[in-house]
Amino acid sequence: MQTIRWESPFCGNAANCFRIGTDNDGNAYIAVAGQEDHAITDTREALRNLIRDIKAGKADHLL
Repeated sequence: MQTIRWESPFCGNAANCFRIGTDNDGNAYIAVAGQEDHAITDTREALRNLIRDIKAGKADHLL
């Protein structure tokens, strides 16, 4: 099993908290805080693009 290094939770307006993690193989993970065992995984670049789109307001409904 991969060891995932989770970052501190990010919460939009004190709700909808999620965490981002990475492993040694270059995979990125995103999960609802407290439910990391149900993480979605993809490449770091795909996760980076998702975060850029959220910050740009293209996907604010996800938060």
